[in-house]
Amino acid sequence: MAEEKLPSRSREVSEWIGNPKGDFFAGIVSAFAVIPEVVGFTIVAGVDPVLGLYTSVAFLLLLSFIGGRPAMVSAGAGSMAVLVASLVASHGLEYMFAAVLIAGLIQLALGLLGIGALLRRIPRSIIVGFVDGLAFIILLSQITTFNNNLGSTDTAVAAMVGLIVLGLIVIFVFPKITKVIPSTLVAIAVVTVASVLLVHFTGDSCRTAVISDLGSISAGWPVFGLPSVLTDASALGVILPYAVSLAFVGLLETSLTMQVVDNITQTSSDAKRECCAQGVGNMVCGGMGAMPGCAMIGQAVACVKSGGRGRLSTLVAAIILALLLAFGSGVLGIIPLAALIAVMLYVCYSTFDWDNLRVMVRSRDRNSLCATAMTVITLATVIVTHNLAYGAVSGLLLALVFWLAFGKDRTFEIR
Repeated sequence: MAEEKLPSRSREVSEWIGNPKGDFFAGIVSAFAVIPEVVGFTIVAGVDPVLGLYTSVAFLLLLSFIGGRPAMVSAGAGSMAVLVASLVASHGLEYMFAAVLIAGLIQLALGLLGIGALLRRIPRSIIVGFVDGLAFIILLSQITTFNNNLGSTDTAVAAMVGLIVLGLIVIFVFPKITKVIPSTLVAIAVVTVASVLLVHFTGDSCRTAVISDLGSISAGWPVFGLPSVLTDASALGVILPYAVSLAFVGLLETSLTMQVVDNITQTSSDAKRECCAQGVGNMVCGGMGAMPGCAMIGQAVACVKSGGRGRLSTLVAAIILALLLAFGSGVLGIIPLAALIAVMLYVCYSTFDWDNLRVMVRSRDRNSLCATAMTVITLATVIVTHNLAYGAVSGLLLALVFWLAFGKDRTFEIR
């Protein structure tokens, strides 16, 4: 990295005051970039939208001070949402809160043991399979959301489809006009206005489901307390596998995001500090009754490409989200699910590594074929099990086999 070496205290001060204007603007962009996806991910997880916003505020606020990668946005991420969906559906929120808290403890312990450096050595081919699997699971969840929230009339179904298409058109076309405002946010605004006008002029026959139909987005802040199921031995047997998966997947996606931000900013992260901070964030979220969180690649890139370089950027984002929670909950409640489905479909499209797919088809040498196999096995395992952690482990086991069979100097990357 082309980074000037500074004493730790001087570097910390620079991370706060070295880029105030850029960080302030990037914080505003980040806050509004987080909202649509986080609310969408709460639907994936099967929890009230407010829980994802609590997570986002907590992570952005905490990691502004204790994180190891300035300007990296962490919030209620999709990779974590898909892991808790089945737990919430089968056992309820208390089990999720306990799993999040225990996952945070595991992450803190792994961070102290230096797991961050090891995660950076995971082959990119496995990361690609992991990320593509995430896109697939999110796609399936949106199909379920669509089917579960169709109206009772053909007119309502047509309205739902039309609003989704409108949202996708805005998302893909608006960046050609300007990239200052996130197109996903514009899409939500346009679809919300269109939905209100549609009902106003045609009546309730065209009414589609909105966020408030799923649960309240109440103002205020939760009270911290330990989940009661932590004292139940049988419950812990259910919770622990989820907690381990959350800890591993959260650190894996955070490590990947750190590398992306490092490359863009030409600076280096403190991986150990960041892993520990992620653990603290999830412990706090579990204790206050929120969903799990980790770094978010798209929002982190949006932050740094908007000029964010320091800790002030994520602090500003946290403050804006907290204000919206306190005073703008009514507005968030009228957002149509069609708008969020459109956002999530775009997330699926942008998350899937299409370039890697084209390269995989052309790969011929043994090194590339091994890498392709690792990607395919990781992706296939995620699709079959709906568990990102299982997918990553299967890819790592195959990588170990190839490493032992073909040489320890192999990188097994697609070329």
